[in-house]
Amino acid sequence: TIRRALDRGINWIDTAAVYGLGHGEEVVGRALKGRRREVFLATKCGLPWDDRRRVANNNHPASIRKECENSLRRLGTDYIDLYQIHWPHDKVPVEDSWGAMIRLQEEGKVRFIGVSNFGVELLARCQAIHPVDSLQPPYSMINRAVDAEILPWCREHEVGVIAYSPLQNGLLTGKFSQDYLLTLAEDDWRRKRSARYFNEPLFSKVLGFVEQLGPIAEGYGKTPAQLAIAWVLMHPATTAAIVGART
Repeated sequence: TIRRALDRGINWIDTAAVYGLGHGEEVVGRALKGRRREVFLATKCGLPWDDRRRVANNNHPASIRKECENSLRRLGTDYIDLYQIHWPHDKVPVEDSWGAMIRLQEEGKVRFIGVSNFGVELLARCQAIHPVDSLQPPYSMINRAVDAEILPWCREHEVGVIAYSPLQNGLLTGKFSQDYLLTLAEDDWRRKRSARYFNEPLFSKVLGFVEQLGPIAEGYGKTPAQLAIAWVLMHPATTAAIVGART
């Protein structure tokens, strides 16, 4: 799938160490063998796991450095284009974590440094030390929490915005229904009570919203998914939108 994407002109891959507990990076590394220079490669740190495969938030400088070295090895590369702190960690001053990222950049192990899921306060604290190249927040037609403060702040401070979940985990594709939801595997997180948009009362409201998108998308000769992605990309603060494909 990755090689096919490269052949079709896609040149940006976003992953994270924690995806598949390292397996995701290994797959990307194998796919990019001999083609590394064709791709802008982004990955993330801050969610390491122990020998029992238990994941924990850890943004200590030593952990960030160790994770970077491990990611470089799994990806089969000597540099990462964009390295991002995956989630905030209230047990470690963000200045310490950001300092570790800066040192990795100075050493040439990473080209650009960014964060994911940070609010304005933490962004400002990082920016006061060294420019933040990018923020990766969730953003979609139905999840617009970053509209009020975060996106305007990023635009003002020239921080790139890489929106994730622009299709809201598949909800905005137009494929979901009550029956389709029941076909998902029992352990699929979207069937859990904690999956806010996949439970009532929001689920029915979202389905109604998506139904209204259909005719609008059709009028442009597009699918609801294409319309949803285009909507995210049209925001003046947005640099890119992350989407995934299984096949």
